[in-house]
Amino acid sequence: MSKEQTKALTPEKEGRPELGEVEGILLSQATCNEWQRIQSFQARPDDLLICTYPKAGTTWIQEIVDMIQQDGDLEKCKRAPVHRRHPFIEWARPPQPSGVEQAEAMPPPRTLKTHLPVKLLPPSFWEQQCKFLYVARNAKDCMVSYYHFQRMSKVVPDPGPWHEYFEMFMAGKVGWGPWHDHVKGWWKAKDMHCVLFLFYEDMKKDPKREIQKVARFLGKNLDQELLEKIVYHTSFDIMKDNPMANRSGVPLSIMDQSISPFMRKGTVGDWKNQFTVAQNERFDEDYEEKMAGTNLTFCMEL
Repeated sequence: MSKEQTKALTPEKEGRPELGEVEGILLSQATCNEWQRIQSFQARPDDLLICTYPKAGTTWIQEIVDMIQQDGDLEKCKRAPVHRRHPFIEWARPPQPSGVEQAEAMPPPRTLKTHLPVKLLPPSFWEQQCKFLYVARNAKDCMVSYYHFQRMSKVVPDPGPWHEYFEMFMAGKVGWGPWHDHVKGWWKAKDMHCVLFLFYEDMKKDPKREIQKVARFLGKNLDQELLEKIVYHTSFDIMKDNPMANRSGVPLSIMDQSISPFMRKGTVGDWKNQFTVAQNERFDEDYEEKMAGTNLTFCMEL
């Protein structure tokens, strides 16, 4: 998709970048400008693609995967910040190397990351029969986390006041499109492709069990000691203090963590501190309508 074909849909505020649109899905304008290149990305059969909707535990699952792949070697896991270890395929912010360029420069086997919905994924991932690891988080917590992320990240549009953002999120007018379509698309994909579909809430409830699932999916066997080590080092409190995971090295001009930390709470049910009673009722009604016809269910609180 050329620059001319993409349409700027959000006004710039405080010099924040605008969003463009690809097939009805809002994405950063820089990503839209790179779209042709992203779509023609060449996946390899041994690629692992970590897939999530934004703010669904992406950094958490990345750290878990890396610790499994490095057999729990903490020094190897500190070789670079997590966003450099796993190229983000649709990421573009010229003049820096794009996600595609970073991935192309990486030796196999590669672990890559995306927030793209199923319909926008570069076709070579399906053609090469890659492995996909998807983490889904309940919509209410996703919305709250995304709102606070947009408040502090200067490379996404300003979210405006909460009541306005609430409406925008429900309408799917946020980066990477509607939450409902995203989770339903990947839920369906798991029946046709090699997708391990995990729930954020299950990971919180029983991290040992879920980490073992990931290890088996990656063809690894974890003994008890290694499993305990991974559970400990990928716990929220430890990761929050880990400069390779907490984005503390990211300049203030990109993320102002004094507004809201990149790793904020990492809990289940925090939406109750943000939603009004009326908003919750409206959301539930809308949710029921949009999620009708799927057997996908979420835990909204633990």
